[in-house]
Amino acid sequence: MTTAPATLLRTAAELDALARPAGARRAVTMTMGALHEGHATLIRAARDAVGPDGQVVVTVFVNPLQFGESADLDRYPRTLDADLAVAVAAGADAVFAPSVDEVYPGGDPQVRIVAGAMGERLEGAARPGHFDGMLTVVAKLLHLTRPDAAFFGQKDAQQLALVRRMVRDLNFGIDIVAVPTVRDPDGLALSSRNRFLSADERRTALALSRALFAARDRLAARQALLARARSVASGAGRAA
Repeated sequence: MTTAPATLLRTAAELDALARPAGARRAVTMTMGALHEGHATLIRAARDAVGPDGQVVVTVFVNPLQFGESADLDRYPRTLDADLAVAVAAGADAVFAPSVDEVYPGGDPQVRIVAGAMGERLEGAARPGHFDGMLTVVAKLLHLTRPDAAFFGQKDAQQLALVRRMVRDLNFGIDIVAVPTVRDPDGLALSSRNRFLSADERRTALALSRALFAARDRLAARQALLARARSVASGAGRAA
């Protein structure tokens, strides 16, 4: 049922009025904008899941609760016109792009989701409160969009694990679908923030993916050698 262009919704009331075809499933993909091929892959996965008669909603919202410094928040890329084009090309029916006041009327919310111990490790150890803010906005957007399924990239592994835990612990009744990481040809995972990297910083950033791929290849080679050794031993045993 995708049309061009996708419907742009700015308020919760407009989103609430978005008609859902009878019997159709709704999927949501949550973003902070500056959409790239990784986001497009999520949207296409959502479209494939709900089928041509289903409904795909993309949210575009730069969430202030998950930023540690105002400078980082202020410089986060905002490219709504380009985002609309990417979303509709990938199969979105509607884009929900609310203001901060629309999502948090009256200012920062007093009641929030707390990530707990899972949110204090790994990335959470370096960014205190980040995952609390992330879960709070995800919870709000799930309530506002009321999807049957929500699609998240595996690139943000800790985020994905926390969203799944929140949905399970709080009985949201929504399917959380993981989509594999999309990478540039050099191996760096696609990210809206990559545009800020200098050439030297990008080379440094590649160290992680190269190390992971090297470990994967080494493990695969080791498993192949072990399988070969077992096959040779088994053949020798039958010959005897």
